[in-house]
Parts: sequence; C-alpha cells; structure tokens
Amino acid sequence: MKISTILEKIDENQLFIPAFQREYVWKRDDAKQLIDSLIKEYPTGTMLTWETANPPELKGPHKYDQKQGAVRVLLDGQQRITTLYMLMRGQIPPYYTTPEIMNDTRGLYVNIETLELSYYMKTKMENNPLWQNISDVFQGKISAFDLQSKFAEIGKNITMDELKRLNENINAITRIRDRDFPEQTVPVRASIREAIYIFYKVNASGVALTDAELALAQISGYWPQARDRFKAKLAALEQEGFVFKLDFIVYVLLGCLYHLGSDMRKLHGEDNNEKIRSTWERLDKQVLDYVVNLMRSNAYVDHTHEISSPYALVPIIVFCFDKNGKHLTDTEIRKMMKWFYYSQVRSRYVSQLPQKLDRDLRTVAESEQPFDDLLRVIAEESRLEIMPFEFVGRAIQHPLFSLVRWYLKSQGAFCFTTGISLRKNMGSKYQLENDHIFPYSKLKDAGYGFGNRVKYALAQELTNRAILTQVANRTKSDTNAADYLAAVKSKFPKALDLQCIPQEESLWQIENYEQFLEERRKILADHLNAFLENITATEESVAPVTLEEMITEGESDELEFKSTLRWDINAGEVNKKIEEVILKTVAAFANSRGGTLLIGVDDEGGVLGLEHDYFSLGDVDRDKFELHLRNLLNQQFGAVFITSKIQIVFHEVGDKEVCQIDVAPAKDPLILKLRDKNGQLIEKFYARSGNSSQEIPLSEMNAYIKERFPS
Repeated sequence: MKISTILEKIDENQLFIPAFQREYVWKRDDAKQLIDSLIKEYPTGTMLTWETANPPELKGPHKYDQKQGAVRVLLDGQQRITTLYMLMRGQIPPYYTTPEIMNDTRGLYVNIETLELSYYMKTKMENNPLWQNISDVFQGKISAFDLQSKFAEIGKNITMDELKRLNENINAITRIRDRDFPEQTVPVRASIREAIYIFYKVNASGVALTDAELALAQISGYWPQARDRFKAKLAALEQEGFVFKLDFIVYVLLGCLYHLGSDMRKLHGEDNNEKIRSTWERLDKQVLDYVVNLMRSNAYVDHTHEISSPYALVPIIVFCFDKNGKHLTDTEIRKMMKWFYYSQVRSRYVSQLPQKLDRDLRTVAESEQPFDDLLRVIAEESRLEIMPFEFVGRAIQHPLFSLVRWYLKSQGAFCFTTGISLRKNMGSKYQLENDHIFPYSKLKDAGYGFGNRVKYALAQELTNRAILTQVANRTKSDTNAADYLAAVKSKFPKALDLQCIPQEESLWQIENYEQFLEERRKILADHLNAFLENITATEESVAPVTLEEMITEGESDELEFKSTLRWDINAGEVNKKIEEVILKTVAAFANSRGGTLLIGVDDEGGVLGLEHDYFSLGDVDRDKFELHLRNLLNQQFGAVFITSKIQIVFHEVGDKEVCQIDVAPAKDPLILKLRDKNGQLIEKFYARSGNSSQEIPLSEMNAYIKERFPS
C-alpha cells in the first residue's frame, strides 16, 4: 500500500489503531532514521493489518458503525505510520490524543542541498534557506524557485545547475508519498482473540514491546476499557505527585493475582477477565490510595521522583491487597517502611526486576514476617550499615540522597531562609530544591571545575547539598558558605543541626571544603544508621540462600556471573584473556566490600555449566579445574591471600556444575599484574562499581585507597 494511501485511509476513517495498542513512544532520532531510510530507499519494515467488520475497541473519538463495512485495523507498524502522518501532515493523527504522544517528533528539518536531517538548531539554520521544515516540503509549500527567491533576499544567486539539483532533492523527498509500504494482512475471518494472538506473536519475535505491554494488549482484548481505566487512575495519582507507567500497573496486577513478577503470560488468558476486573476495583478504590498515604505519612515520600525504583512499591501494594481491606498494624507499617528504605539505598530492583519480584512476592505470600525476611535478603546481598565512604563522589541522583531527604523530613528539618518545613508545600516557589552549600562558582575558582574529574565530583557530592525552598535557593545565589551558614545559624539556631551540617565554623571556609565533606559524611552516616535501626526491630531469620535464589537475584555490586573460566564460547577455543577477566573480578571484589563470583552462569542467569572448561583442561574433571583455578589465583595474589580470603565450592544444578568463588574484603590493596599487547607487565587496580569491575585510574587511586584502606 502506498504511504499516501495509508494516510488517506486514516483521514477517511478506514484505518484505525486498536485500543490495546500502546501510546506513541518513538523518539526524535527514530523519526529521523525512518525518513533518512525512505529518502535513501532503504527497507523500512512492514505493517500488519487486519481487515474486519467486527473490530475491537478503537483508539480515538470515532466509533465504528457496522454500516461502514470492513475496516483495516493496524496491528503492527503504528509507530512508523504515526511518525509518517505527523511529519507529512504536520498534525497528530485522529486516533491519538496529545497526552498519548510521549515525544512529539514533528519539526524535523531537511537540508535541501545535502538531504541531511536535523531538528531545529538556530545557529545552524536561522539564515540558511537550504534548511526547511520537512512537513512544508511534503505539503508542497517549498519549491526550488521558492529557495531561489529566499537566496536572492539575502543577496546570493544560485546557478541553474544548483537550482536543478535542489529540485531533484525536493522531488526525492516528496516521492516518499508514493513509496509502497509492505503490508501483511490477517484474514478477515479472524476473531478478536486471534488478532490479538497474532499481534502478540509478531511483537514477541523482536519488536521492542515489554512483556508488560504485551500482557496489557491481551487484557484489553477481553476487557476493552482496561487501558482507559488504568490511565485514569494513573492521572489521578499523578495529581498527587505519584507518577507511574502502565507497565507498573501490570506488574501490580500480576503480583496481586499470582504473587509473581516474571510470568506475564499468566494474564493473557480470558479466564482472568472477572478476576482482573474485581482486583482492579479494589486497587483503584482502596489499596493504591492507601499505599500512597502510607508512603507520605510514614515514609515521608511526597513524590515518586524521590524514589529510585518505584517497583519497590509492588510488594507493599500486594501485601496491603492481601490484607483484604484490613488496615496494617503499627509494627507492620514500621517493618514495611524499614524494608522500603533499604530496598532503595541498596538498589534492590536495579537489575533482574521480574526475577527479584518473583522471590519477594513469594515471600509476601508465604512468610509470617515477610518484611523481616525481605530485609534479610538485602542484608545478604550487601551490608545494611551505611558507611561514610559511600558518599564520596555521589551526586544527588544516588539513592542515598533520597534517604537523606526522607530522614531530614522525619526530623522536622526546615528551609534555612523561609523556616518552612521540608514536607510537601503548596505553591511553585515553595517547591524543594537541592542547593549547593558551597556555591559551585566558588568551588570552580578553587580548582573543583571540569578540569579535574575527581574534584568536580566532590563539588557535586550530595554532602554539599542542603534542601531549600525554591524562593530561598534563588535569593541565596553564590554567597560564601561561611557567611551564609553563619547567618542561618543566627536566624534559626536549630536549622543546621536538623540538616546535619557540621557546626565547626572553621570547616565552612572554602580551603577546608574537603574536611567539611568528610565530617558531614560521618554525621549523615551516623544519623541515617540510627534512624533506620530505630524504626523497628526485626526478627532474626537464618534461612540459607540457595544457588538458584542467588542466581535469581541477578548481578549486583557483590555478585557477578561469568560463563566460563577460560573457554571462548564464540571462538570455540581457549582464550587466556577470559582468565584475566576472572582475576580482575576477584581483585575488584577484594578491593571493595567482597563478593561472590559464579563461573558457569551467563549474564542473563542461565546455567551453562563447566563442561567447556573441563574439556579445555583435558578431561571432565572438577579437580583439574579447581587446581588450575587455584594456580591462577596463587600466581597472581599469593598463597596467604588465597587461603585466608578465598573460598571455592561447587554446586550441581541438574546435570550441570557451577563454581562459586567467595571473596572476602582484602586487608591491603590488591594490585593486578597483567601483560599488555607488547608483552610488558603492567599494574592495574580494580574495584566494584555497580554490577561491574572497573579500573581505578592512577589519578583517583590514592583517594580510593585512603578511604577503603584507612590503616
């Protein structure tokens, strides 16, 4: 079908988007790449339509009338078709409303001479007639003669050859309207359920829809109003500062119905229809509002932008849902909030979200003290105690800063200038902002600018932030820290203490900036640990973690997976560089807080086993593997470290084996000696950063070692 015909059918109410389709989510670069491919006559994908006289619920205001006969429903390709409609018509297609356009990709410009595509840039395009809005070109508002006149206005003449080339390029753009867009068609005899099934199969085979979006499409098939109902609730929650996506709602439904986070197919069957409707009724009218109010009143969370992972609310919502209308006790609320805080600061859901929700929701369903057990899981992954060194170089985007905000609000902290509480305030000028205590302009002059990455990170460190209202932040400007803090102390004697600001005035001098940071890190760590510990006591739980549970948790700062010790799966041969990666990981764990390395498990948590490594060593023999591994570690780190800081155990998972290496924190820095491409020995220092091992540059090594190995 020609692109021009597709657009005409949309205008004539003959081509529709079903209600179960997601919103328009393409970004500007996606739109630009599509037009670039069309101009160059590259392949651009296909569209899947279903011709039917019994369509499902449709997007947009038009209501299907049987007198129309058969119409086409677009099952796949709506992102591309919508992009073409907006760029060619310059308007949003009638099946979408403005809020459903997540990114407005209109306003794309094309250079008529080079056919380069770009969104508007004033310095590049303002006085250059060659740059034109591509929508104007498609609509015939721009011709080569128009450009000739525009050039004449700025005193430049173009030759006939140039005029001819411009005309050819304009024609190349407008010919896109006559380009055939390959169409695949679902038979007219297909039912709505069959059409949705085909939609699912097509998208499951490679199009970037999430499992939750595919599940929502299935739900919309047997409950056409579902998407609108969910979006209405999301809009109401957003008015209260709690912003979620449709994916979040699907995870909540899966959790409430099945205590799962990964198997979205559970929601696909039409037998869920009544269960989902009744579950949503309780969530909409009771549970979601209850949880939001709990988070505000007990966790001091006023907005979801303070939450690093909103999916930590899923176990909380499911727990409240399971109470079947009963309100929680004070102890239950306290334990729940304590777990929530730790889930944020220890980044419980930054990876392996569905698998971790599986485990956590199973605990919610089965445990008598679920949040005690859930907290134990976090404690097994990483220490609960917050250490001062964790603040070093951490910007306000780090989850620690959210915890600091919640703690300050819990203590009744207030703005340094207005005296207004840090709890949720009315009026835009009283919204909270994160102010530099030591103004960046002053720190930049003192050597903490872009020229020094380490010092720049210290200038932006969250410990150099106070929380003020917007009006206070505007009036403070770049006042010296010493003058500003002295004035605050005089006006509001308790204010600095409530925001954990060091009281020693000599630390307020810019030459003592790093000592100020060091002292505030200690104060914050002490206060946060006491705050978290005193929320409530949790009951002791000592159930061991299985290997399967460990793998389900996914990689973290203290857990890493490696497919093999020395076998290159892609090349089908031994690769010594893989052994170096193993050594690097061990060194990084030792130089950090310790950790566990699993060999025989791929990045996605799939158990591959050790057969390839066994084969590479001449036999299917665990002993030879372990001997080779210990020799590698001994040669690099020495026998004393291996015997005191390393434990090696093997596990059987079905018919496969996995090697587990537990690495304790080293007493002294562990330097890795490797050979470069020229065979020369070089020394490298590694530490953990998130779920990966990263080399610490020489410029940063001393600071890291001083903090990590203070003795």
